[in-house]
Amino acid sequence: MSVYDCTADDKVPDRFRKTLGSNLDSLRAHNLSAILTQIHHDHPLSRSDLAAATGLNRSTITILVNDLIDRGLVVESNGAGEGSRKSAGRPRMSLHPSDRVLAIAVNPEVDAITVGVVSLGGKVERTIRYETDEPPTMRRAVKITTAIIEGIQTMLPSDSRIVGIGVAVPGLTNAIDGSVALAPHLGWRQEPLASTLSEETGLPVWAANDAHLGVLGETVFGGGTHVGNILYLNGGASGIGGGVISGGMPLKGATGFAGELGHFRIRSDGKRDSAGLQGTLESEVTRDDLLRSLGLESRDFLKLDAALTEPRTGIAQQEINRQVHALGTALGSMVTIFNPELIVLGGFLGSLLDAEPERLRHLVAQESLTPQYAVVEIVRPELLENVLLVGAAELAFGALLRDPTAFDIAPEPSNGATAAEAVA
Repeated sequence: MSVYDCTADDKVPDRFRKTLGSNLDSLRAHNLSAILTQIHHDHPLSRSDLAAATGLNRSTITILVNDLIDRGLVVESNGAGEGSRKSAGRPRMSLHPSDRVLAIAVNPEVDAITVGVVSLGGKVERTIRYETDEPPTMRRAVKITTAIIEGIQTMLPSDSRIVGIGVAVPGLTNAIDGSVALAPHLGWRQEPLASTLSEETGLPVWAANDAHLGVLGETVFGGGTHVGNILYLNGGASGIGGGVISGGMPLKGATGFAGELGHFRIRSDGKRDSAGLQGTLESEVTRDDLLRSLGLESRDFLKLDAALTEPRTGIAQQEINRQVHALGTALGSMVTIFNPELIVLGGFLGSLLDAEPERLRHLVAQESLTPQYAVVEIVRPELLENVLLVGAAELAFGALLRDPTAFDIAPEPSNGATAAEAVA
């Protein structure tokens, strides 16, 4: 993001002062956005770090940082802190995003609704998973989510502020109005999710496809921070979703629904997936088939993840081999189409990667063109099971990061408890 010095010139003619004032306000908001976004993504940073990163002079940095501190968005502490450049002499002051500024992240699934509390800076402070016996309707999901949020709000310090809610939806979601066009596993069609949840909670709500938010989280806070071409696939209870970063930009398509990689066809026969398409990646690679082969009754992701790294029976190994073969075949074709530098496999797809890493990589190489595969790295998300929540929170933090001036001056702290301590 570009930044600009915005010191007023005392010699500006009076007839231009009104326009100049407006322009200066705009420049100030722009620079505050740049500074806050930098601290949010790359903390801890010193004021000198910010000056070097933005090109602004030190006096301008001081004014902007003090404004963000007054608004309760940034805190300053002694010591360089992890990640900040150090120098000899007196300890440097480090700037961090305030953990009193929070977003609520929500991921509705066919078997559970997961709600996370995420502080500015991308840290997941707490996760609450509410299991359901059957896929919830949109309105039931809203009621459950609202009840969880109300419980969370009673535990937070009075000076904590929730800026909004981000929802990671396993389906086709209109990122402009937060409506769900189609989430087949949940049985949702043309549902006004964001507006309904906002009406119930009194908070602004944004919603987008879960895999699109997964790749957002990983590019902002995970292993894709400096990678311009990423292929992200997430495997969950609702099947497989995908997100693509090409040339540093998200691939959206004509209607914003690009990246439905779970419906990528890999055979002419086979089972039909949730959308009625035959022989797709989603129909061949499924979490439930893995659970059955391993004899697991729990649908908890961490238990499945652990089971796939332990010694396995013949039936379980056969199922793992079958799914790894299908996944490798699909990824090989995707490498040829998208030419990524990085493939990130989230959810149970990452578990399959850990279970058979060499086999999967060999299959991808076998099914793609050598010059394209040569530049590809296949990994799990650095954020692991939190990747969707972090991405959803980033959606909710977006308005604040774009315009910190819309955020009021912070109230006085009521006690010494941090948000993290309050919801622990």
